[in-house]
Amino acid sequence: MDYAMDTIFYNKSLNIRPKDKPVFLVGVLIFAALPQSAHSGGIGLYEIGTPDVGLASAGYSARAQDASTLFKNPAGMSRLHGSQIQGGGQFLYGDVEFSPDGNTSPRLGSDGGGNAIGALPGLSLFYVHDFSDKWKFGLGAFSNFGLVEEYNENWVGRYYVQKSALVGVSIMPSVSYKATDWLSIGVGLNAMFGYLKDEVAINNRDPRVGDGQMTLKDNTWGFGANVGILIEPREGTRFGITYQSQINLDFAATPSYSNLGPGLSKVLANPSSVNLGMNVPQSVMFGFYQQIDDEWAIMGDVGWQDWSQFGRVDIGLQSSDSGTLTANLNYQDTWHGAIGVQYKAFPDWVFTSGFAYDSSAVSNANRTVVLPMGEAWRFGLGALWQVTQKLDVNASYEFMWNGDMPVNQGTDNSLRGQVSGSYDNAWFSFFALNFTYRF
Repeated sequence: MDYAMDTIFYNKSLNIRPKDKPVFLVGVLIFAALPQSAHSGGIGLYEIGTPDVGLASAGYSARAQDASTLFKNPAGMSRLHGSQIQGGGQFLYGDVEFSPDGNTSPRLGSDGGGNAIGALPGLSLFYVHDFSDKWKFGLGAFSNFGLVEEYNENWVGRYYVQKSALVGVSIMPSVSYKATDWLSIGVGLNAMFGYLKDEVAINNRDPRVGDGQMTLKDNTWGFGANVGILIEPREGTRFGITYQSQINLDFAATPSYSNLGPGLSKVLANPSSVNLGMNVPQSVMFGFYQQIDDEWAIMGDVGWQDWSQFGRVDIGLQSSDSGTLTANLNYQDTWHGAIGVQYKAFPDWVFTSGFAYDSSAVSNANRTVVLPMGEAWRFGLGALWQVTQKLDVNASYEFMWNGDMPVNQGTDNSLRGQVSGSYDNAWFSFFALNFTYRF
């Protein structure tokens, strides 16, 4: 018999088969994901409104207990019995404030910009269809990549960024095949819609004119593969590995300008298209899930993300005689580790907890105010209630600590000036509420 805790999620004894084909879900999925801010080791989220929030992502590639496994490890769909739908809502609040120090160019002022992140909502939706004992099909919509930030109009880093939105929303069809009693394989297509908008102040060097403004905006589609393997050598023991390929978002836009002084108006009179190609990094995640007894289970992951191939994201005018607007920043690969537990306290209740760490995609020397990324420590708590044999409801909370992230960007004699200081005690809170309904 399978692990007792899993029965809350799956109700194997029911062997419920779908009577209808909910084709309408295909249309609903397209609109299910709202963009969210990401601020972890890189700008990728594990938090997508699923029960993983209460585990700090532990067991991501091996847990395979709900429909969202179609993204985390598509092979895990083979473990789900019957068809099921999972919908989740998430509320994110981030406290990310910059404190300039004495090395900041005096002409830039002293405004730290306020809280750049604040509150953001998000949604996700996943559906897994049971074709047979061996074949499953899934379709999901979610957002796990991007950054949304907004600073005060006259903050010290306004010549680097004022408002920025980089968002990827994914539509993912997936399929899994149970090759043997202990081996399942899965594959998915990640169709990502990318949206980019940047607003940056331009230094006219004339206080009578004030600052000019540059805006860049574009959207594009990128495509990647998601491949997973799930091995279950015995009941209650699972190992999973997931590979997600790189996705190219080939942004290109012609900047628009306003309120330029006479000198810059001549230099920027005929702007050309700017190549802003970015790469959502490829990644590998290996995880395990281990039943201890009828009440406890432990799970964990280790992972790698290829942020060194991210792309050109620093946008702004460096000098008054240059048309160069982008810079390729020095990102580095990141490493991830997580450990978590599930505790079945009562027949209809499961409690979860987890801890995770992600290394930083930038060193202190290369960090910018455009993408103020750093290492991340996650702590999660969650509770799942089996309301009926068909319906589960989960509530989760996660606290993510980024700590202090120093920045020293630019030079005093450049048009943009030198911005120096730190994002002190940066943190995020995630609140997730989701349901799983089995057909």
